[in-house]
Amino acid sequence: MAGLRLDPIDRKILAELQADGRMTNVELAKRVGISAPPCLRRVRTLEEQGYIRGYHADVDARELGFEVQVFAMVGLHSQAEADLSAFEEKCRDWPLVRECHMLNGEVDFVLKCVAPDLSSFQSFLTGDLLTTPNVESVKTSLVIRCAKDDPGVPFDVLEKRLEVAP
Repeated sequence: MAGLRLDPIDRKILAELQADGRMTNVELAKRVGISAPPCLRRVRTLEEQGYIRGYHADVDARELGFEVQVFAMVGLHSQAEADLSAFEEKCRDWPLVRECHMLNGEVDFVLKCVAPDLSSFQSFLTGDLLTTPNVESVKTSLVIRCAKDDPGVPFDVLEKRLEVAP
């Protein structure tokens, strides 16, 4: 289990930074029960090892004029690795696509898209996504509201799993 490589202090650092990535190192050190210099060293190590991928502001898309959020389920003609990679690369180039996940099952990818309005999304859908080579089908679902949007992982679940691990 990947979490076993981290000691309890490292996991606490990650949980605290996931909840509030803007806190000072001094505050973080106080919360995890160590002094500031070793805390900073641990944070840098967690960054270098890839446990911390970055720090981001959680911006409100609607406040910025992006009123439409859509999930698009995309089926491809071919699932050869080169074709999958080509589609993923195309998704990285589309600004309206905020997330792209390859799936197992009836569809190949689910895309999370944002747009200022329905006509902007429709233009993207008909002018870009549906005309992309290898795209066989697209089904879209418009988000009415978001009931939960927690980033990261549930550290309490990780800690419970580690308590029972041999």
